[in-house]
Amino acid sequence: MYLDSFMIARALHVLGVVMWIGGVSMVTTVLLQAVNEFSRTEDKVAFFEKVERRFAWQARITTLLTGLTGFYMLYFIEGWHLYTRITYWWIHAMTVIWVLFTLMLFVLEPLFLHRWFLQKAQQEPEKTFALIQRMHWILLSISLITVMGAVAGSHGGQFF
Repeated sequence: MYLDSFMIARALHVLGVVMWIGGVSMVTTVLLQAVNEFSRTEDKVAFFEKVERRFAWQARITTLLTGLTGFYMLYFIEGWHLYTRITYWWIHAMTVIWVLFTLMLFVLEPLFLHRWFLQKAQQEPEKTFALIQRMHWILLSISLITVMGAVAGSHGGQFF
């Protein structure tokens, strides 16, 4: 029974990561590129808002699922000591990325980032979209490095 719960948690964790980081990849490599092709600022903002608003709920649910299952697995294997070892850097990275996205999705975006984006997009649309694109590329890059490290690390390998 306990092993089954760990197996289910791991499967849900991987599913959550695929949906969450895959969505970030889609937004970064497809959506933001498409937004850049719009000629009118109003169209850019409206299109980005429409798609991003729909993805935000998927990101919130999958981020929550990923965090719950990740912490459950650490609890199950009594793996908290792994945070004290640099060879498990990918666990640190997963936690940091999860905290960053959780803060963004559940705290910063609802409290002020959404309003800030709309205001800045009206004032300086090119700069605003360039900043958003840059931030998405950074987050996607560190997320993909972490995914690679976690897959290798959870199977006994190490990248760094």
